Amino acid sequence: MKEVRYFYAPAALTTNELPSEEAAHASKVLRLQPGDEVVLIDGKGSFHQAEIVNITKSRCEYQITHSQEYPKTWNSNIHLAIAPTKNIDRIEWLTEKITEIGFDKLSFLNCRFSERRVVKNERLERIIVSAAKQSRKSWMPQLNEMVSFKDFISMPHKGLKFIAHCYEQFPKVDLCSTLNSEKIQEDVLILVGPEGDFSVDEVDLALKNGFQSISLGENRLRTETAGLVAVTIAQFALRKNK
Repeated sequence: MKEVRYFYAPAALTTNELPSEEAAHASKVLRLQPGDEVVLIDGKGSFHQAEIVNITKSRCEYQITHSQEYPKTWNSNIHLAIAPTKNIDRIEWLTEKITEIGFDKLSFLNCRFSERRVVKNERLERIIVSAAKQSRKSWMPQLNEMVSFKDFISMPHKGLKFIAHCYEQFPKVDLCSTLNSEKIQEDVLILVGPEGDFSVDEVDLALKNGFQSISLGENRLRTETAGLVAVTIAQFALRKNK
């Protein structure tokens, strides 16, 4: 029995062709043929079983045979806003892993002590698509452009808002205990700073804008590890039927 392949097709119901990059992968890498069955992920909560009807080096036409909705397994939205690391490989690793775990939005912050002030989202978008297909996610998370810390803080954000930092002068709550104290139905936004941490002024500004100071545990974590821990805690706290 052939393994059924998954493809990202955001317009699965409005067109009968795979996007060009996915079509090239189906043809040149997987060497699929007419009659082969595939599963299309639309990124909006549905899987579509389909059969390939025509395929060339650059095009892949299909016919949908069955569609099924797959609701998210967690409540509300999980939003991670993080200062990207100097080594982009670490952010790429983080993006892949939190996609596998499940989240909704990823934003990048340009902070006072940021080591990297430019992020090319094109490669990260490909990593998200690949990880979503591999982990069979019907929902595709949103990837946002980098924004200054001050501008991000001033934006309207619904739900629970947290900022992780290492300063002792600001009282902190434990994120795990806070989110697991009751069944959370609100959106959750977590800010993670650069290796040099947020500045004191940035933390103070966040608190004045309704954010809560949090701890992610007793250990001092690298930026990408902190981001992974934050999303994991939120994912377990917001999961349905827990």
